[in-house]
Amino acid sequence: MSMILILSLIMIFISMIFMSISLIISKKSNLDREKCSPFECGFDPKCLARIPFSLHFFLITMIFLIFDVEIVLILPIIPLFLMVNFFIWFKISFFFIIILLIGLYHEWNQNMLNWIN
Repeated sequence: MSMILILSLIMIFISMIFMSISLIISKKSNLDREKCSPFECGFDPKCLARIPFSLHFFLITMIFLIFDVEIVLILPIIPLFLMVNFFIWFKISFFFIIILLIGLYHEWNQNMLNWIN
């Protein structure tokens, strides 16, 4: 029991030393406070949070997430080519790509891909 206590104290002491060294070495000052503040979706974090924002930022985020999920679903199709019959692989790949193209066509018709408003 005393060994665990001694090791715990040593770990706390070492972490305090590292934290002290990082505070001494760091170059942060009060002038960098604005630069280190979070910036998200065009908001100024120092003002009122209930101001209206552009829906365009939300749509871009959703499209990005959808394309990320599509990439995650496409990657397993590559090793699947070696495991199954070519015609089965072609049907699965073709069906998946058709679904993606229909989604892309829908986004295009809704002007979601128009970056300039």
